[in-house]
Amino acid sequence: MKKTSTFLSIVLFITSIYSVSFGQEKIEKNPHFSVEVLTGYNAGFGTQANIKLTDFAEQFPFGLRLGAGYSVFNPGYSPDARRIFINNNTNGVPEKSGSAFDYRFDFLLPVSLFKIEHSYFVLGPRYSNFKGNFKYIGGNEDFDIISKQWGVGGGFESHFKMTRKVKLILAFGLDYFFNDTLTGHDTSYSPDNDNVNARKDNQNDNVRFVYKDADDAINQPEISPRAMIGLSFGF
Repeated sequence: MKKTSTFLSIVLFITSIYSVSFGQEKIEKNPHFSVEVLTGYNAGFGTQANIKLTDFAEQFPFGLRLGAGYSVFNPGYSPDARRIFINNNTNGVPEKSGSAFDYRFDFLLPVSLFKIEHSYFVLGPRYSNFKGNFKYIGGNEDFDIISKQWGVGGGFESHFKMTRKVKLILAFGLDYFFNDTLTGHDTSYSPDNDNVNARKDNQNDNVRFVYKDADDAINQPEISPRAMIGLSFGF
């Protein structure tokens, strides 16, 4: 609930800024198609590719964009990942890696942002495929933890003309992903605690772990800030 309230507050703040900043001069619509490539911070180091269509219909205020990205980041706390999804063994040297593919559909609304001519307020749905890999060298354990999540995201970005068909992009935003089932080895934990083969916590009277324990241990996407730079190629 706290995370949801935080995200809604941010969305309302962004919307309020838009309501007072919108005021770009209305111009005749000319359909414009472009391909974008970006890199930077997206909950970790990330890259992103988009296809965008703007100014394609009179009276329609939004541009449309479809994108896909890939990020790498810390997947979580190795000792707890093992205890919650496998067993209570402590042998072996832990190694870990985390990544996520994210897919996004954006509505882009032109705004007047710091008097920059080509600026947009961005809002749309998100989908994430997360995978964290945990290895314990010498402990004979190597397993993945995965989740698939829907979300929403928003932000601002500005496009600066470099040549007739190339623009520099600066993009800043925040994505929020809803909790979903975490699955690893033969165990899964769901937000409603309809769990499968939940392990016992030998440090807490052998009570079974619940979803909150798994979510605290694993860094699946939740509130994900974005700050990226890239290029837009017009056609």
